[in-house]
Amino acid sequence: MDWSNVTAEDLVEALREVDWSSPPRPLSEFFSRFTVPRSSAKWNSRLKCNLYYYRTNYFIMIVFILGMGFLRRPLAILAALMTALSIAFLNDSFAGTFNEKVTRTVRQFSPHLAAKMRPPLTPVIRGRPSAKRAIHVCGQPRWVFVLVFSAVSFILWFVSCGLLTVLWAFALGLLATLIHASFRTPNLKARLNTFREEFRAVWRNYSEL
Repeated sequence: MDWSNVTAEDLVEALREVDWSSPPRPLSEFFSRFTVPRSSAKWNSRLKCNLYYYRTNYFIMIVFILGMGFLRRPLAILAALMTALSIAFLNDSFAGTFNEKVTRTVRQFSPHLAAKMRPPLTPVIRGRPSAKRAIHVCGQPRWVFVLVFSAVSFILWFVSCGLLTVLWAFALGLLATLIHASFRTPNLKARLNTFREEFRAVWRNYSEL
């Protein structure tokens, strides 16, 4: 994949659809072989490749930095958790997995309630869905959960007065991510991973025809 031609919108869309359940990369791989990019084009390509390949590591690092900043504000930790959940529900993989696990757990106690939690059926015309199937969680559109968790997190941020703390911690986490992604030389695994994701993207577009 030619990462120099990938736009920021393409990267955000890929991160939204990617499976975040993949385990983080080993620390021995994460903290090895740092070099200075030789040009702005090389830096741009390296940055996008590393952001996608080490996404789970960066997420854990940012969460760790946020947690260190909230040691003296326990209520702010809950606010950060609510904010993280509201953002996580925007990811298709997370929302679908969460809905599947909750529905499976509820089915063990109340099959009738679990049946009501199923998403509405999409009309089928000539053997194909008439529109792209929207993501539902517990029978409701996922934006309902995004709004609820966002509202709760906003109230908790206001009560805990920890908004300034999270801004500094989040900025530090983004800076650390930017530095690592800029100087970490992509290895063979990262390049093979980009080829695999490119094949998946091509196959997904082909299947939608």
